[in-house]
Formats: sequence, C-alpha cells, structure tokens
Amino acid sequence: MGFLPDAEFDVMQVVWGCGESVSSVRVHGLLDKGWKPQTVLTLLNRLEKRGFLTSEKRGKERYYSPLVTQEAYLQQETGQFVRRFHGNSLAGLMSALFGGRPREDDLAEIEAWMQGQDKKDE
Repeated sequence: MGFLPDAEFDVMQVVWGCGESVSSVRVHGLLDKGWKPQTVLTLLNRLEKRGFLTSEKRGKERYYSPLVTQEAYLQQETGQFVRRFHGNSLAGLMSALFGGRPREDDLAEIEAWMQGQDKKDE
C-alpha cells in the first residue's frame, strides 16, 4: 500500500467521505484548500497510479472510487507507526500517549475495548 503524503491523504479523505464514486470537480469543491483544479487532478491521477483509486470516464467527467478502505489504510499506517516509533510495543505506545499514567476514563475505555465492546456505544 504505502504511505500517503498530506496532500494525497487530504484527497483520499474526501473520496472516502463521499461513500460513492466522485467526480474530480466534486473532490475539488469539497477540499476547501484553495488548490487549482489541475492540482487536484494531478493528485487524483497519482493516487490512481499508486493503486489507491480507480476511475472511469462518464461523459466529459472522470469519476474516482477508492480501492483501499480508510480503515485498512489507517490500520496499516498505525501498525507501521507503532513498529517504527515504539518497537512494536503497545505499552510503549500507551506510555507515549498518556505521558506516563492514563486517566481512569482511559483505562475503562481500554478495558472495554479489550473485552470486545466499545465504551462509546454504552
């Protein structure tokens, strides 16, 4: 899969957020970055070449659909982050996240997650 630079990640977030194939014009409109349309097209084409998107031409417009889910990408990136910066140690990651000792709320949320239930759903 590979790492997405910030600009490409911004484009992918828009595509993922649309939930269906999306035109380059719509992506440009939703980005709110002040980029020129050609910049967005360049990023979309780059993402297609890298295997993150597929496209099809409909009339004069090209529509883009994700080949990689947001969840799959984030899992891969998070895994690489934990391996690279925390020696693949969950304890090391948690220590960095909480600056040493987590709050009681955090511990309850982690415990609920470990037991297979999401505390936010309660």
